[in-house]
Amino acid sequence: MFSSLPFMYMFFSVMGIGTLFSISSLHWLGIWAGLEINLIGFLPILVYQKSMSESESAVKYFVVQALGSSLLIFGSLNLYSLSFTWEMLIPSDTSSTISLFILVMGLFVKLGLFPFHFWLPSVMAGLPWLSCLLLATWQKLAPLCLSMSLFQFSFSYNLLLLICLISAGSSLIGGIGGVNQTQVRALLAYSSIGHLGWIMFGLMHSEWVMKTYFMIYVFISFCLFMTLWYSDSGMMKNLNTVKSVSLNQMGVMLMLLSLGGLPPLLGFISKWLVMVISINSYMWSFIFLLILGSLMSLFYYLGLFFSLFLNNLKKNSNMKELINKSNIFLMVLLLFNLFGGLLIIMMSALETL
Repeated sequence: MFSSLPFMYMFFSVMGIGTLFSISSLHWLGIWAGLEINLIGFLPILVYQKSMSESESAVKYFVVQALGSSLLIFGSLNLYSLSFTWEMLIPSDTSSTISLFILVMGLFVKLGLFPFHFWLPSVMAGLPWLSCLLLATWQKLAPLCLSMSLFQFSFSYNLLLLICLISAGSSLIGGIGGVNQTQVRALLAYSSIGHLGWIMFGLMHSEWVMKTYFMIYVFISFCLFMTLWYSDSGMMKNLNTVKSVSLNQMGVMLMLLSLGGLPPLLGFISKWLVMVISINSYMWSFIFLLILGSLMSLFYYLGLFFSLFLNNLKKNSNMKELINKSNIFLMVLLLFNLFGGLLIIMMSALETL
């Protein structure tokens, strides 16, 4: 894919350096500069094929990221005018709390959390699989790490309540938005919005839960996007046009169910950790809204899975025709997703004995 485009490796390097520079900075000016370097490296990757849909997605992404950077630098300048330092300081009065709120909103715009989620489905719908993978995983790393550093401060109750509402709203939007979607890219964008709500809610209670959730989400997303890229066909651009199912389609559906959090798949473990760690907090009631959003997405995935599976049983009496030697890589990915959840449950049970 990139063999004829050697300059792409330079843009990958610039994107990675920008993220590392941002998460390793000690003050907000360096964080803002790192995010801009990351943006400069990622935009050429979005438009490497020079198609109309990719150019449109790149322009949308640039405008939204510029808005997020503007809020970020505006909040940083307000904090600087109050404390005369770029370092992260604990808010002590109303003005600094408002500045910190603006700064947090800038990070949420870059992440695509509710109510700033409007750009993510339309951007991902026009991108190739590798760009979608980078947008759903690597591009979330720096804003999440910066949000994690902010949660070390003693936030006010109102700000924490607002973040809980944003997390619950992201999960609900991720479930509702995917119901009427037939494009897999847009469906994965809404799935990313829902998972970001779970990640932010888990971050409020424990950093290691957030890191575990994010690593599991990255692993499942990597398996899913690599499967779609490996098949490299238009088989699932529109789910309503799928008339028969192969092992690739079945693998994609199982990974979607894992993203939805169906036990005992691997994606269930991350949601289970968030529920366990948050049940003893005073914000535990929001967990029901998060579960409701996941149930809506899981209901749609299960309906789609059974419709494809039963349709295949009707047309193919011999299921062995679905398996061939070229799908060994996909089988390995499926086994990791299928039995990874059971393995982690067994390990945690053994530790408690």
